[in-house]
Amino acid sequence: MVDFVGTIISGMVSLTKIMPDGRIQMVAMLRPGNFLGHPYRTQASYNAVASTSVVMCGFRRQPFENLLRKIPELGQGLLEQSSKELDAAREWMLLLGRKTAREKVASFLIIFAREKVAQDPSFLKKQMHLDLPYTRAEMGDYLGLSLETVSRQFTALRDDGIVDPQGKRGVTILNYAALLSETGDDADGGWLA
Repeated sequence: MVDFVGTIISGMVSLTKIMPDGRIQMVAMLRPGNFLGHPYRTQASYNAVASTSVVMCGFRRQPFENLLRKIPELGQGLLEQSSKELDAAREWMLLLGRKTAREKVASFLIIFAREKVAQDPSFLKKQMHLDLPYTRAEMGDYLGLSLETVSRQFTALRDDGIVDPQGKRGVTILNYAALLSETGDDADGGWLA
């Protein structure tokens, strides 16, 4: 039984599922601002694993449920956050289901590169260094790829002058636009039929 919920203040938490044969699949990366846990639910569907040092603002589940009933605006904010997480989950399904290994690795790197660009748009035109919270093996768990495949994709992106891998977790993005073009993403959004 899980008796708390909370908002991540700093750090990163991975949600994982362990298969009966021991395989691990990472199903989400929760970052600052993301909510961990489910009000109104006592069972957790996934394991929550701190990928970095984490600071959370935690609440006992039952008092938080009572607060949601008393303050509708709080529930609205939680609904908005849940909608963002649903969009991220849909992107993740696309990544796992239809992207090539190269597109998966590029998409993974872009997730972190976009955060830096949002803080400093000059990174669109210059190199940026990323200290990733995941090793290549953990990236494989998230992307549904083997460590060897992730490593081969890093080597291929390096050989094409797009990234410069450094150690187990570091990478310098040499060409953001080229990396973005490797993701296979459709930049003009969706449409209704």
